[in-house]
Amino acid sequence: MSRLDYTVNVDEYLALNKYEVDEESAHIELAEDQDPAEFDKLIMVCPAALYKRDEDGNVSFDYAGCLECGTCRIICGDTIIKKWENPGPTMGVEYRFG
Repeated sequence: MSRLDYTVNVDEYLALNKYEVDEESAHIELAEDQDPAEFDKLIMVCPAALYKRDEDGNVSFDYAGCLECGTCRIICGDTIIKKWENPGPTMGVEYRFG
């Protein structure tokens, strides 16, 4: 059995992607009354790290770097995700491979 001895830097690969952000209409919207436990799930599972909590406990979310994987929708369903839809035509992520 062979062993692979290399490290993959995910941030480098994500930086190759191109994003067309729809400033007029967010394709993900969160509920107003967010359960902190549900938000913490999103922090842990989002591969693009769109969901954040700072040292003071303040939460932030930015849909602009979304990979459109749907992980947040699957993990939290309608408990915290008020709206999740694919971005409009020519909007969203364009994957590029180096």
